[in-house]
Amino acid sequence: MVAAIEIHQLSKRYGVLSALENINLSINPGEFFALLGPNGAGKTTLISILAGLTLATSGHARIMGYDVVADYSDARKKLGVVPQELVFDPFFTVREALVIQSGYYGIRRNDDWIDEILHRLDLADKAHTNMRALSGGMKRRVLVAQALVHKPPVIILDEPTAGVDVELRQALWLFIKQLNQDGHTIVLTTHYLEEAEALCNRVAMLKQGKIVALDSIRNLINNVQGFSVQFRLSCAILPPVLQGWSRSSHDGLHIFKIRDYFQIETLLAILRTEKIQVLEMQLQQPDLEEVFVKIMGAVEAS
Repeated sequence: MVAAIEIHQLSKRYGVLSALENINLSINPGEFFALLGPNGAGKTTLISILAGLTLATSGHARIMGYDVVADYSDARKKLGVVPQELVFDPFFTVREALVIQSGYYGIRRNDDWIDEILHRLDLADKAHTNMRALSGGMKRRVLVAQALVHKPPVIILDEPTAGVDVELRQALWLFIKQLNQDGHTIVLTTHYLEEAEALCNRVAMLKQGKIVALDSIRNLINNVQGFSVQFRLSCAILPPVLQGWSRSSHDGLHIFKIRDYFQIETLLAILRTEKIQVLEMQLQQPDLEEVFVKIMGAVEAS
């Protein structure tokens, strides 16, 4: 089976600065994949190389089997990229922009698909509006539409919901999930880790140009030991018997790190003995954000 994206020993250097270092990554057709990392980790550089906008210093990358350099035209036809920046031509309407984008890929009579994209992204009533007159959220919808206009099998979304309202975010994810169910490979970069956890199957985490974690999201979360239990109590100061527990306090809440459920019983028994009333209690299971912070912290410390 040909990989949707195949990256082998990919490096990118700007003088003495190493933006990417020996990246190896294979993404299967039909995956919903997350590419995560802090600012400056190398995500945008990697996307630029896949899109043919930047040349790698060494190594190679392929989209659906096509080398992004040697087979540039074929590779670009297989890829749609939603950039992080709002880039648009101010002289055309929304529909004209999509028709012109279709022409870049040699697609004629693309009206039916353009109509569907406009409908699914709630842009139909803006079809004849000049791009300059659109709000930031609407412009971002058009960027998504442009990336999809040639029906690419591989779609990269670089921070697609940054600065957009909740309604657009929900509509966008419904559309993207449907595209994924139809067989499109989706690669997502986002700082909203709850989105990645809810949508994606696997994740690669980058830090300082290197992949520091690559696994399914479920495996990464399952590797986190223990969980937390959060209490709001009838007293502000904990009794001495609880002072030694691994804990933190925030906004009147006491958060205890717990190894297993038996420790919750122990905590409750101590509180009953001390005649402290539990006003609020919440169990917090590990999530992708906790995994991300832990992995990035470990890399920083090494």
